Amino acid sequence: MPKTSAAGKEVGRYGSPRQSIWSRKRDLCYLIFFIIHVPVMFAVDLTALYPPSLTPTILTTLRSYYHTTYKDQFFSPGGPPTAWFGLFLWMEALYHVPLSLWAVGALWDGTHPLLPIHLLIYATQTSITTLTCIAEYLSWTHLTVSEKINLGYLYVPYLALSVFMGVDMFARLQDRLMPV
Repeated sequence: MPKTSAAGKEVGRYGSPRQSIWSRKRDLCYLIFFIIHVPVMFAVDLTALYPPSLTPTILTTLRSYYHTTYKDQFFSPGGPPTAWFGLFLWMEALYHVPLSLWAVGALWDGTHPLLPIHLLIYATQTSITTLTCIAEYLSWTHLTVSEKINLGYLYVPYLALSVFMGVDMFARLQDRLMPV
């Protein structure tokens, strides 16, 4: 049975008025993103951090397919090509994974008071790391323009969503902290 306020309105876990996820279109978009993002992190992004003896063959095959298809050197069979990309993978493992799992529940409920600040931090970090990767792959001389555009189809939407999320969360915080 849902919690209700003294006025009889449904409230979330933190006592704030609760609106259905279906009426919060931006939050629904973020929720869908995080639900998809978690398995992708484990199946593709983070496999370079797994001990080879514990990495399922299907994940090695998937990563190899991705590398062969897109020629993305960040996911080359030998592991991360640069120290900074290895650091980005560890940030994903230690920060993105727990934050993403938490965000699914927080977005579904929609009343956690720290949701905007957490997603602003996530969006800022994701925007910076994704933009760094884009700048790097654009400098790769072994890729054709067409191959760089194909990589852009994967990286640029991820960047666009994180920038949009960052602007949205900043606006939410501004509205909360500086009401008109």
